[in-house]
Amino acid sequence: MIITLPLYALPSDSTYTISLITCGPGEMIYELEGHSGLRIKGPHEDTVVNWGLFDFNSPNFVYRFVKGETDYSIGTMPYEYFIAPYIAYGREITEQRLNLTQQQVFETIRLINTNLEPNNRIYRYNYVKDNCATRPLNIIQKAIGDSIIIAPQKEADIEKTTFRNIMRQCHKNYPWYQFGIDLALGEGIDYELSVRETAFAPIILCKLVANASISDSCGNIIPLVAETVTINPERDGGSISAPTPWYLTPMFVACCLLVITILITMRDILFRSVTRWFDFLLYLIYGLAGCLIAFLVFISEHEATSPNWLLLWLNPFCLMVPMLIWLKKCKGALFYYHFANFAALTLLVIIWPMMNQSGNIAFIPLIVCDFIRSASYIYIFKCNRKRKHLYRVTYSRPLSSRL
Repeated sequence: MIITLPLYALPSDSTYTISLITCGPGEMIYELEGHSGLRIKGPHEDTVVNWGLFDFNSPNFVYRFVKGETDYSIGTMPYEYFIAPYIAYGREITEQRLNLTQQQVFETIRLINTNLEPNNRIYRYNYVKDNCATRPLNIIQKAIGDSIIIAPQKEADIEKTTFRNIMRQCHKNYPWYQFGIDLALGEGIDYELSVRETAFAPIILCKLVANASISDSCGNIIPLVAETVTINPERDGGSISAPTPWYLTPMFVACCLLVITILITMRDILFRSVTRWFDFLLYLIYGLAGCLIAFLVFISEHEATSPNWLLLWLNPFCLMVPMLIWLKKCKGALFYYHFANFAALTLLVIIWPMMNQSGNIAFIPLIVCDFIRSASYIYIFKCNRKRKHLYRVTYSRPLSSRL
Protein backbone atom coordinates (compact mmCIF):
# COMPACT_ATOMS: atom_id res chain seq x y z
CA MET A 1 0.00 0.00 0.00
CA ILE A 2 1.50 3.35 -1.09
CA ILE A 3 0.47 6.40 0.95
CA THR A 4 1.67 9.88 0.06
CA LEU A 5 2.21 12.46 2.77
CA PRO A 6 1.62 15.90 1.22
CA LEU A 7 3.32 18.60 3.25
CA TYR A 8 0.69 21.23 2.47
CA ALA A 9 -2.00 19.06 4.13
CA LEU A 10 -0.26 19.12 7.51
CA PRO A 11 -1.88 21.62 9.91
CA SER A 12 0.64 24.01 11.41
CA ASP A 13 -0.47 23.21 14.94
CA SER A 14 -0.13 19.42 14.57
CA THR A 15 2.61 17.57 16.37
CA TYR A 16 4.40 14.96 14.30
CA THR A 17 7.31 12.73 15.29
CA ILE A 18 9.79 10.83 13.22
CA SER A 19 11.51 7.68 14.44
CA LEU A 20 14.12 5.36 13.04
CA ILE A 21 12.77 1.81 13.08
CA THR A 22 15.40 -0.94 13.10
CA CYS A 23 14.44 -4.57 12.67
CA GLY A 24 16.98 -7.11 13.87
CA PRO A 25 18.64 -9.72 11.66
CA GLY A 26 16.54 -12.44 10.08
CA GLU A 27 17.25 -15.93 8.80
CA MET A 28 17.33 -15.14 5.07
CA ILE A 29 20.70 -14.03 3.72
CA TYR A 30 19.34 -10.64 2.65
CA GLU A 31 18.11 -10.08 6.24
CA LEU A 32 21.38 -10.68 8.08
CA GLU A 33 22.21 -6.98 8.49
CA GLY A 34 18.66 -6.13 9.59
CA HIS A 35 16.29 -3.59 8.05
CA SER A 36 15.55 0.11 8.54
CA GLY A 37 12.62 2.44 7.98
CA LEU A 38 11.33 5.82 9.11
CA ARG A 39 8.14 6.00 11.16
CA ILE A 40 6.03 9.12 10.74
CA LYS A 41 3.47 9.53 13.49
CA GLY A 42 0.87 12.26 13.88
CA PRO A 43 -2.69 12.80 15.12
CA HIS A 44 -4.15 11.00 12.10
CA GLU A 45 -1.10 9.31 10.63
CA ASP A 46 1.09 6.39 11.62
CA THR A 47 3.08 5.04 8.71
CA VAL A 48 6.52 3.63 8.00
CA VAL A 49 8.56 4.71 5.00
CA ASN A 50 10.39 1.73 3.55
CA TRP A 51 13.24 1.90 1.01
CA GLY A 52 13.68 -1.87 0.82
CA LEU A 53 10.93 -2.85 -1.60
CA PHE A 54 11.76 -5.07 -4.58
CA ASP A 55 9.95 -7.50 -6.84
CA PHE A 56 11.68 -10.88 -6.89
CA ASN A 57 9.30 -12.02 -9.62
CA SER A 58 10.26 -9.24 -12.00
CA PRO A 59 11.76 -10.40 -15.34
CA ASN A 60 15.36 -11.66 -15.10
CA PHE A 61 15.65 -10.58 -11.46
CA VAL A 62 18.58 -12.89 -10.59
CA TYR A 63 20.54 -11.99 -13.74
CA ARG A 64 19.98 -8.26 -13.22
CA PHE A 65 20.91 -8.56 -9.53
CA VAL A 66 24.22 -10.24 -10.42
CA LYS A 67 24.83 -7.71 -13.18
CA GLY A 68 24.23 -4.85 -10.76
CA GLU A 69 20.98 -3.63 -12.29
CA THR A 70 18.69 -4.34 -9.35
CA ASP A 71 16.07 -1.66 -8.84
CA TYR A 72 14.53 -1.08 -5.42
CA SER A 73 11.74 1.33 -4.59
CA ILE A 74 10.39 3.43 -1.75
CA GLY A 75 6.90 2.96 -0.36
CA THR A 76 4.90 3.53 2.81
CA MET A 77 2.55 1.32 4.76
CA PRO A 78 0.66 1.48 8.06
CA TYR A 79 2.93 0.97 11.02
CA GLU A 80 1.06 -2.13 12.22
CA TYR A 81 1.44 -3.80 8.83
CA PHE A 82 5.15 -3.04 8.72
CA ILE A 83 6.06 -4.56 12.09
CA ALA A 84 3.67 -7.55 11.96
CA PRO A 85 5.95 -9.98 10.04
CA TYR A 86 8.97 -9.11 12.17
CA ILE A 87 7.03 -9.78 15.34
CA ALA A 88 5.78 -13.08 13.90
CA TYR A 89 9.37 -14.25 13.25
CA GLY A 90 10.64 -13.14 16.66
CA ARG A 91 12.91 -10.40 15.33
CA GLU A 92 13.80 -7.52 17.59
CA ILE A 93 12.30 -4.14 16.68
CA THR A 94 13.84 -0.95 18.04
CA GLU A 95 12.30 2.50 17.69
CA GLN A 96 14.49 5.57 18.15
CA ARG A 97 12.39 8.75 18.25
CA LEU A 98 14.47 11.54 16.78
CA ASN A 99 14.98 14.85 18.55
CA LEU A 100 13.72 17.03 15.69
CA THR A 101 11.85 20.30 15.68
CA GLN A 102 8.50 20.45 13.86
CA GLN A 103 10.16 22.43 11.11
CA GLN A 104 12.76 19.67 10.68
CA VAL A 105 10.00 17.05 10.79
CA PHE A 106 8.07 18.81 8.04
CA GLU A 107 11.23 19.20 5.98
CA THR A 108 11.84 15.45 6.36
CA ILE A 109 8.31 14.73 5.14
CA ARG A 110 8.78 17.11 2.21
CA LEU A 111 11.93 15.25 1.17
CA ILE A 112 10.10 11.94 1.52
CA ASN A 113 7.26 13.31 -0.63
CA THR A 114 9.78 14.17 -3.31
CA ASN A 115 11.22 10.68 -3.10
CA LEU A 116 7.70 9.18 -3.38
CA GLU A 117 6.98 10.90 -6.68
CA PRO A 118 6.55 8.38 -9.51
CA ASN A 119 9.73 9.52 -11.25
CA ASN A 120 11.78 9.20 -8.05
CA ARG A 121 10.43 6.06 -6.37
CA ILE A 122 12.73 3.62 -8.16
CA TYR A 123 16.43 3.72 -7.38
CA ARG A 124 19.43 1.63 -8.36
CA TYR A 125 20.19 -0.45 -5.28
CA ASN A 126 23.77 -0.71 -4.09
CA TYR A 127 24.50 -3.22 -1.35
CA VAL A 128 26.92 -0.98 0.54
CA LYS A 129 26.41 2.54 -0.84
CA ASP A 130 22.67 3.01 -1.43
CA ASN A 131 20.21 0.84 0.47
CA CYS A 132 17.44 0.79 3.08
CA ALA A 133 19.81 2.12 5.77
CA THR A 134 21.72 4.81 3.90
CA ARG A 135 18.58 6.39 2.42
CA PRO A 136 16.85 7.23 5.75
CA LEU A 137 20.09 8.65 7.14
CA ASN A 138 20.55 10.80 4.03
CA ILE A 139 17.00 12.14 4.36
CA ILE A 140 17.51 13.06 8.03
CA GLN A 141 20.86 14.70 7.34
CA LYS A 142 19.39 16.86 4.56
CA ALA A 143 16.40 17.84 6.71
CA ILE A 144 18.55 19.13 9.58
CA GLY A 145 21.30 20.64 7.46
CA ASP A 146 23.98 17.94 7.66
CA SER A 147 24.72 18.79 11.29
CA ILE A 148 24.68 15.24 12.66
CA ILE A 149 27.75 14.38 14.72
CA ILE A 150 28.26 10.63 14.57
CA ALA A 151 30.55 8.96 17.08
CA PRO A 152 32.46 5.92 15.76
CA GLN A 153 31.29 2.47 16.75
CA LYS A 154 33.77 -0.37 16.40
CA GLU A 155 33.15 -3.98 17.24
CA ALA A 156 35.82 -5.42 19.53
CA ASP A 157 36.64 -8.33 17.23
CA ILE A 158 36.80 -6.31 13.99
CA GLU A 159 40.47 -5.76 13.26
CA LYS A 160 39.95 -3.18 10.51
CA THR A 161 36.69 -1.41 9.77
CA THR A 162 35.97 -2.36 6.16
CA PHE A 163 32.79 -3.41 4.40
CA ARG A 164 34.06 -6.99 4.24
CA ASN A 165 34.94 -7.21 7.93
CA ILE A 166 31.57 -5.82 8.97
CA MET A 167 29.91 -8.37 6.70
CA ARG A 168 31.95 -11.13 8.29
CA GLN A 169 30.74 -10.01 11.68
CA CYS A 170 27.12 -10.07 10.53
CA HIS A 171 27.51 -13.38 8.65
CA LYS A 172 29.46 -15.34 11.23
CA ASN A 173 26.78 -18.05 11.39
CA TYR A 174 26.63 -18.24 7.58
CA PRO A 175 30.18 -19.14 6.45
CA TRP A 176 29.12 -20.32 2.99
CA TYR A 177 27.40 -17.02 2.29
CA GLN A 178 30.51 -15.13 3.36
CA PHE A 179 32.62 -17.52 1.28
CA GLY A 180 30.56 -16.51 -1.76
CA ILE A 181 30.97 -12.81 -0.96
CA ASP A 182 34.74 -13.19 -0.56
CA LEU A 183 34.82 -15.01 -3.89
CA ALA A 184 32.68 -12.55 -5.84
CA LEU A 185 33.67 -9.16 -4.43
CA GLY A 186 37.12 -7.73 -4.97
CA GLU A 187 39.19 -5.15 -3.18
CA GLY A 188 36.46 -2.51 -3.55
CA ILE A 189 35.08 -3.52 -0.14
CA ASP A 190 38.42 -3.67 1.68
CA TYR A 191 39.31 -0.03 2.26
CA GLU A 192 39.14 1.66 5.68
CA LEU A 193 35.68 3.15 6.13
CA SER A 194 34.63 6.49 7.48
CA VAL A 195 32.16 6.44 10.35
CA ARG A 196 29.39 7.49 7.98
CA GLU A 197 30.08 4.59 5.58
CA THR A 198 29.66 1.97 8.31
CA ALA A 199 25.96 2.90 8.44
CA PHE A 200 25.28 0.71 5.38
CA ALA A 201 24.20 -2.04 7.81
CA PRO A 202 20.91 -1.23 9.59
CA ILE A 203 22.03 -2.80 12.89
CA ILE A 204 25.13 -0.58 12.86
CA LEU A 205 23.09 2.46 11.86
CA CYS A 206 20.97 1.87 14.95
CA LYS A 207 24.08 1.96 17.17
CA LEU A 208 25.47 5.05 15.44
CA VAL A 209 22.21 6.98 15.78
CA ALA A 210 22.00 6.06 19.48
CA ASN A 211 25.22 7.97 20.15
CA ALA A 212 24.81 10.71 17.53
CA SER A 213 24.18 14.35 18.39
CA ILE A 214 22.98 17.51 16.64
CA SER A 215 22.99 21.26 17.26
CA ASP A 216 19.76 22.91 18.38
CA SER A 217 18.60 26.40 17.41
CA CYS A 218 20.75 27.91 20.18
CA GLY A 219 23.89 26.09 19.09
CA ASN A 220 23.77 23.59 21.95
CA ILE A 221 24.75 19.98 21.29
CA ILE A 222 21.85 17.63 22.03
CA PRO A 223 21.34 13.90 21.42
CA LEU A 224 19.83 12.99 18.08
CA VAL A 225 17.65 10.37 19.77
CA ALA A 226 15.10 11.65 22.25
CA GLU A 227 13.76 8.24 23.26
CA THR A 228 14.52 4.61 22.51
CA VAL A 229 11.89 1.90 22.82
CA THR A 230 12.25 -1.81 22.19
CA ILE A 231 8.93 -2.63 20.57
CA ASN A 232 9.53 -6.32 20.17
CA PRO A 233 12.34 -7.92 22.21
CA GLU A 234 14.25 -10.69 20.51
CA ARG A 235 12.86 -14.04 21.62
CA ASP A 236 14.12 -17.61 21.48
CA GLY A 237 17.54 -16.45 20.34
CA GLY A 238 16.07 -14.51 17.45
CA SER A 239 15.54 -15.83 13.96
CA ILE A 240 19.19 -16.25 12.96
CA SER A 241 20.21 -19.84 12.30
CA ALA A 242 22.54 -21.63 14.69
CA PRO A 243 26.24 -21.59 13.76
CA THR A 244 27.16 -23.94 10.93
CA PRO A 245 28.82 -27.10 12.33
CA TRP A 246 32.56 -27.12 11.85
CA TYR A 247 32.38 -30.22 9.66
CA LEU A 248 30.13 -28.37 7.18
CA THR A 249 32.13 -25.16 6.90
CA PRO A 250 33.99 -24.16 3.72
CA MET A 251 37.32 -24.56 5.51
CA PHE A 252 36.64 -28.17 6.49
CA VAL A 253 35.38 -29.07 3.02
CA ALA A 254 38.41 -27.39 1.43
CA CYS A 255 40.78 -29.29 3.75
CA CYS A 256 39.07 -32.57 2.88
CA LEU A 257 39.53 -31.78 -0.81
CA LEU A 258 43.19 -31.02 -0.15
CA VAL A 259 43.71 -34.41 1.54
CA ILE A 260 42.02 -36.17 -1.38
CA THR A 261 44.14 -34.18 -3.83
CA ILE A 262 47.35 -35.17 -2.04
CA LEU A 263 46.42 -38.87 -1.98
CA ILE A 264 45.44 -38.94 -5.65
CA THR A 265 48.55 -36.99 -6.63
CA MET A 266 50.81 -39.44 -4.74
CA ARG A 267 49.18 -42.29 -6.66
CA ASP A 268 49.60 -40.41 -9.96
CA ILE A 269 53.30 -39.75 -9.36
CA LEU A 270 53.87 -43.36 -8.37
CA PHE A 271 52.29 -44.73 -11.56
CA ARG A 272 53.32 -41.80 -13.81
CA SER A 273 49.71 -41.24 -14.88
CA VAL A 274 47.06 -38.55 -14.40
CA THR A 275 43.71 -39.26 -12.76
CA ARG A 276 41.66 -37.59 -15.45
CA TRP A 277 38.23 -37.83 -13.83
CA PHE A 278 39.52 -35.96 -10.76
CA ASP A 279 41.06 -33.14 -12.78
CA PHE A 280 37.92 -32.98 -14.90
CA LEU A 281 35.72 -32.36 -11.84
CA LEU A 282 38.18 -30.09 -10.03
CA TYR A 283 38.84 -27.77 -12.94
CA LEU A 284 35.22 -27.82 -14.06
CA ILE A 285 34.26 -26.35 -10.69
CA TYR A 286 37.17 -23.90 -10.76
CA GLY A 287 36.34 -22.90 -14.33
CA LEU A 288 32.65 -22.26 -13.64
CA ALA A 289 33.59 -20.16 -10.61
CA GLY A 290 36.09 -18.33 -12.82
CA CYS A 291 33.37 -17.57 -15.40
CA LEU A 292 31.25 -16.00 -12.65
CA ILE A 293 34.16 -13.89 -11.38
CA ALA A 294 35.04 -12.80 -14.92
CA PHE A 295 31.40 -11.82 -15.51
CA LEU A 296 31.36 -9.75 -12.32
CA VAL A 297 34.68 -8.07 -13.15
CA PHE A 298 34.18 -7.28 -16.83
CA ILE A 299 30.39 -7.08 -17.31
CA SER A 300 28.69 -6.42 -13.98
CA GLU A 301 28.04 -2.84 -12.91
CA HIS A 302 28.78 -3.62 -9.25
CA GLU A 303 31.63 -1.29 -8.36
CA ALA A 304 32.90 -3.64 -5.63
CA THR A 305 33.57 -6.57 -7.98
CA SER A 306 36.59 -5.11 -9.74
CA PRO A 307 39.48 -5.50 -9.47
CA ASN A 308 39.38 -9.05 -8.17
CA TRP A 309 42.80 -10.67 -7.95
CA LEU A 310 41.25 -14.12 -7.62
CA LEU A 311 41.09 -14.11 -11.43
CA LEU A 312 44.71 -15.26 -11.34
CA TRP A 313 43.44 -18.44 -9.71
CA LEU A 314 39.83 -18.82 -10.87
CA ASN A 315 39.23 -17.88 -14.49
CA PRO A 316 37.53 -19.29 -17.59
CA PHE A 317 40.83 -20.78 -18.79
CA CYS A 318 40.42 -23.47 -16.12
CA LEU A 319 37.80 -25.02 -18.40
CA MET A 320 40.58 -26.00 -20.78
CA VAL A 321 41.33 -28.95 -18.53
CA PRO A 322 37.90 -30.65 -18.63
CA MET A 323 37.70 -29.94 -22.39
CA LEU A 324 41.13 -31.30 -23.32
CA ILE A 325 42.04 -33.87 -20.71
CA TRP A 326 40.30 -36.75 -22.53
CA LEU A 327 42.16 -36.07 -25.79
CA LYS A 328 45.59 -37.72 -26.08
CA LYS A 329 46.69 -35.28 -28.77
CA CYS A 330 46.14 -32.38 -26.36
CA LYS A 331 48.64 -33.48 -23.71
CA GLY A 332 51.08 -30.83 -24.90
CA ALA A 333 48.46 -28.09 -24.77
CA LEU A 334 47.55 -29.12 -21.22
CA PHE A 335 51.22 -29.05 -20.27
CA TYR A 336 51.47 -25.42 -21.39
CA TYR A 337 48.22 -24.59 -19.56
CA HIS A 338 49.46 -26.08 -16.30
CA PHE A 339 52.81 -24.35 -16.71
CA ALA A 340 51.06 -20.99 -17.16
CA ASN A 341 48.64 -21.79 -14.33
CA PHE A 342 51.49 -22.64 -11.98
CA ALA A 343 53.17 -19.33 -12.85
CA ALA A 344 49.92 -17.41 -12.28
CA LEU A 345 49.38 -19.06 -8.89
CA THR A 346 52.94 -18.27 -7.89
CA LEU A 347 52.40 -14.65 -8.90
CA LEU A 348 49.16 -14.54 -6.88
CA VAL A 349 50.94 -15.80 -3.76
CA ILE A 350 53.74 -13.26 -4.21
CA ILE A 351 51.58 -10.18 -4.81
CA TRP A 352 48.68 -11.02 -2.46
CA PRO A 353 50.33 -9.52 0.66
CA MET A 354 50.83 -6.29 -1.27
CA MET A 355 47.21 -6.11 -2.44
CA ASN A 356 44.39 -4.55 -0.47
CA GLN A 357 42.02 -7.44 -1.11
CA SER A 358 41.18 -9.71 1.81
CA GLY A 359 40.63 -13.39 1.12
CA ASN A 360 38.70 -16.18 2.76
CA ILE A 361 40.79 -18.61 4.80
CA ALA A 362 39.21 -21.51 2.89
CA PHE A 363 40.90 -20.24 -0.28
CA ILE A 364 44.29 -21.43 0.98
CA PRO A 365 43.73 -25.21 0.74
CA LEU A 366 41.83 -24.75 -2.54
CA ILE A 367 44.74 -22.83 -4.08
CA VAL A 368 47.15 -25.46 -2.78
CA CYS A 369 45.06 -28.13 -4.55
CA ASP A 370 45.49 -26.20 -7.79
CA PHE A 371 49.23 -25.86 -7.17
CA ILE A 372 49.61 -29.58 -6.54
CA ARG A 373 47.67 -30.70 -9.61
CA SER A 374 49.49 -28.34 -11.97
CA ALA A 375 52.91 -29.24 -10.54
CA SER A 376 52.15 -32.98 -10.70
CA TYR A 377 50.95 -32.76 -14.31
CA ILE A 378 54.13 -30.91 -15.31
CA TYR A 379 56.28 -33.49 -13.51
CA ILE A 380 54.45 -36.53 -14.93
CA PHE A 381 54.42 -35.07 -18.44
CA LYS A 382 58.18 -34.45 -18.37
CA CYS A 383 58.92 -37.89 -16.87
CA ASN A 384 56.85 -39.67 -19.51
CA ARG A 385 58.33 -37.56 -22.25
CA LYS A 386 61.87 -38.32 -21.07
CA ARG A 387 61.10 -42.04 -20.76
CA LYS A 388 59.58 -42.10 -24.24
CA HIS A 389 62.60 -40.28 -25.63
CA LEU A 390 65.01 -42.78 -24.03
CA TYR A 391 62.95 -45.65 -25.40
CA ARG A 392 63.13 -44.20 -28.90
CA VAL A 393 66.90 -43.62 -28.65
CA THR A 394 67.53 -47.16 -27.42
CA TYR A 395 65.46 -48.97 -30.02
CA SER A 396 66.04 -46.71 -33.00
CA ARG A 397 69.80 -47.44 -33.29
CA PRO A 398 71.01 -49.87 -36.04
CA LEU A 399 71.44 -53.50 -34.96
CA SER A 400 75.24 -53.38 -35.52
CA SER A 401 75.56 -50.53 -33.05
CA ARG A 402 73.74 -52.49 -30.40
CA LEU A 403 76.02 -55.59 -30.74
